[in-house]
Amino acid sequence: MAYREIAAPNVSRRALLRGGAWLTAGAAMAGLPMGRMALAQGYEANWRNVTALVDKYVSERKVANMVATLGWGTRDPLMIAEGTLSLGGNTAADADSLYRIYSMTKPITGMAAMMLIDEGRMRLDQPIAELLPAYANMTVQKTYDGSVTDVVPAERPITVRHLLTHTAGLGYGIVQKGPITKAYEEKGLVPGQVSRLPIPGLGRATAVQGLDKFADRLAKLPLVLQPGTKWSYSVSLDLLGRVIEVASGMAFDEFLRTRIFEPTGMSSTWFTVPQSEIGRFTTNYGIMNGTPLPMDPAKASIYLDKPPFPFGGAGLVSSPRDYDRFLKMLLGYGVIDGKRVMGELAVRVGTSNLLPDTATTEGTWIEGQGFGAGGRVSDGSYGWGGAAGTVAFVNYKAGLRANLMTQYMPSEAYPIHEGFPKAVAADLAAMQGAGA
Repeated sequence: MAYREIAAPNVSRRALLRGGAWLTAGAAMAGLPMGRMALAQGYEANWRNVTALVDKYVSERKVANMVATLGWGTRDPLMIAEGTLSLGGNTAADADSLYRIYSMTKPITGMAAMMLIDEGRMRLDQPIAELLPAYANMTVQKTYDGSVTDVVPAERPITVRHLLTHTAGLGYGIVQKGPITKAYEEKGLVPGQVSRLPIPGLGRATAVQGLDKFADRLAKLPLVLQPGTKWSYSVSLDLLGRVIEVASGMAFDEFLRTRIFEPTGMSSTWFTVPQSEIGRFTTNYGIMNGTPLPMDPAKASIYLDKPPFPFGGAGLVSSPRDYDRFLKMLLGYGVIDGKRVMGELAVRVGTSNLLPDTATTEGTWIEGQGFGAGGRVSDGSYGWGGAAGTVAFVNYKAGLRANLMTQYMPSEAYPIHEGFPKAVAADLAAMQGAGA
């Protein structure tokens, strides 16, 4: 397998936080008939390509560690783990090591919203202005990434569906350019964190304190696109956190803890890493000229601090075991270990294509594919990747859940977002042949 390294004297915030360039293995797995897959599951899983991928990255010291988690249906997962929590360290990485999952937070936030929709506390196509009145009269930049004062009225209201699918027309400081980017920074609309260290090119804008204030300030800026017209990676899942608060009457982080994490058995997923758990926290590395350099050491990580607000788009730290439990719950259509966490319809709808009929994906990361509740949908797969090299998905056609965790930035320094699903698909194809 060929590896592409990006050499750059400075690491940009845009490159660091972008975690969506992820290629699903759904298309490759779609060709595996269910009968054949059932036969394959009867054999001991032989994940040669996944193991080779993990071994290559770790043995070549491209990353400090890598943990792949693969599971059939409701069965316990297989863990493939190599490396240590930090380069040169002594503590081996395993299923309970802690990783910054960044945008893999988005599917969790998306499913939280689906729970409330299922319970009738909000509606999929409900204008969010009914819950957040500040969004009643939005304006849109006349020119994309142009002036923030030369604007026109929004042609339609932003809905919950729009927030779930990045079609609300909202911007992202890591995607936009020009005046809107500066406006986001000046107003503290910084829904993510990387390091306490002053990294060149990263930017040191101070985030606004409080999810309510984040939502209020965001409403005062123009949208970058008309709502419902185009998929555009955005802060929409962060804003959705505030919608969830209002609809549920509960703080967003508390909602996730009490309604998803605790019922699912996710005991190692937080917005802030407890001091007692630092011993299993990984170090995050920046890839500079092909060399990994520590950019967020575990013992001095910014994730040891309480964040300005719970970032619904990129804020969580989790473990391979915990995220596998989230995937297992989704694969069970809301049930895990005999306990129902979500309604079956909520999962089925949330993992389906929810893109508005009016929205285009042309020229985007998901061109030709669908998007559900915070994650990509393609050929039976639902999932997303994170900015620090993590990637996870469920595939309903194969009855499989898979995630891979490592820690490096920018995510495109190595083709792991594409490579891991491809390795999974290659191994599944080999199992199909063995079961024939």
